[in-house]
Amino acid sequence: MSDQMERKKRILSGIQPTGTFTLGNYIGAVRNWGSLQEDFECLYMVADLHSLTVRQEPAALRRQTREAAAMLLAAGIDPKVSLLFVQSHVPAHVQLSWILSCNTQFGELSRMTQFKDKSAKHADNVNAGLFTYPALMAADILVYNADLVPVGVDQKQHLELARNVAQRFNNLYSPTFTLPEPYIGKTGAKIMSLQEPDKKMSKSDSNANSFILMTDDADTILRKCKRAVTDSDGVVRAGDGKPGVTNLMSIYSSLTGKTFADIEKEFEGQGYGVFKEAVAGSVIDAFRPIQAEYARILADREYLDGVLKEGAAAASRIADRMVAKVYKKVGLVQL
Repeated sequence: MSDQMERKKRILSGIQPTGTFTLGNYIGAVRNWGSLQEDFECLYMVADLHSLTVRQEPAALRRQTREAAAMLLAAGIDPKVSLLFVQSHVPAHVQLSWILSCNTQFGELSRMTQFKDKSAKHADNVNAGLFTYPALMAADILVYNADLVPVGVDQKQHLELARNVAQRFNNLYSPTFTLPEPYIGKTGAKIMSLQEPDKKMSKSDSNANSFILMTDDADTILRKCKRAVTDSDGVVRAGDGKPGVTNLMSIYSSLTGKTFADIEKEFEGQGYGVFKEAVAGSVIDAFRPIQAEYARILADREYLDGVLKEGAAAASRIADRMVAKVYKKVGLVQL
């Protein structure tokens, strides 16, 4: 790494390979990832091990892991500047996770709200991995001495645990780990469901018309926008009592850079039909180049696997050094 690279703060981002990103993911986070590379030393990880806390279909998991990596590249991650790798390709994550599990209290893990939520959701498979998963997440972060981690509200508690475990280890064995901070970047508007605009857009929604996927073709995007819930008012205006229209305006504003006032002016007296077509058009335009690049990368298996191989090798060089240091500190014999 160059001196300039080393002076930059290190940021680690992980995503699970559980299907395609939605328009909400894109506006909220994905489109900002490329620009993070200018200011930070970025490590991007496809968190395949984390996805195993829920039963996965093996062939689908393999396919979705490659698709997630391809979509990250298509959305602007440059493998010459950042590290892109698959979590299971770097064994150091699991090696450190055991040491950290032994320095994490049972009570701390049982207080994790996500464990309670997922246990209720998957009552037939409340496995130990679901319980200890925050220790693996702590290992993901601490094995690279990441300074910053972009976290949503649902992961804030896990980052706090990672900090507590790092602090405990540092106090017991001498300073070893950097205490990671949450990264609150410029996030786009929070995009809501097209069918229930009081709920966040989610690909796990049972109604496929409620979300737009980054892989949806132009006809599908247009159809979903046309079916989006609005109201009987017929006026393109944001505000209370108009959650559906406000959500569509947020999408249009995020993708065109126009303010709500501009949008109200643009569609004055035109009704929802014209407006919905314009919203669909802005999404189609934003996704067209990304989809073309995504298809190109997925078709070139040799290139994609090469990027992941190089990423894993570079990530392992950093992570293995940390594991060796930790093993020595806890008293494991080094040959």
